[in-house]
Amino acid sequence: MKKQSNIAQIAIFFSSMVVIHVLSSSLFRLLPIPISPTIVHIPVIIASIIYGPRVGIVLGFLMGCISLISNTVQPLPSSYLFSPFVPNGNLLSLVITFAPRILIGVTPFYTYKFLNNRVGLFLSGFVGSLTNTVFVLGAIFLFFSGVYQGNIQLLLAGILTTNSLLEMTISTVLTAAIVPKLEKLRK
Repeated sequence: MKKQSNIAQIAIFFSSMVVIHVLSSSLFRLLPIPISPTIVHIPVIIASIIYGPRVGIVLGFLMGCISLISNTVQPLPSSYLFSPFVPNGNLLSLVITFAPRILIGVTPFYTYKFLNNRVGLFLSGFVGSLTNTVFVLGAIFLFFSGVYQGNIQLLLAGILTTNSLLEMTISTVLTAAIVPKLEKLRK
């Protein structure tokens, strides 16, 4: 049996990630709101469930590339966390940029595979988003707590209670809604 290439699927999901990144970053820069949830990880979660962890890992890596490029080209005050090419950034920035995103491509697949039902879809969306949150914030705390001039625990708690809860909710709902439709189209 000949193994099928997933290049087309990766390209489609990657292009959707780029569009989501451009639109969401533009929107959140225009609106004066204190939170800016990351939703670029949702295609990684969905592709991981549908096409498996190999495709998820590739898309997670590409998500890291998007983060690295955007934080290098259009730096924000927090860009040192995701790019070694801006002031205060270092090689540990690459760990924060890539490791959690690559893991997003793995954890939803195995969560869904373990449960293999509708609840598993909801939980997979939640786990994928939680993977990003835990590993990004954990790495920031471990690697960069000395760089931040204020209270790093307070900053991370603020992110966790605002952005992360919203991200997890959005990921959970969209994963459970989109995956069944894409699985039908795939057949």
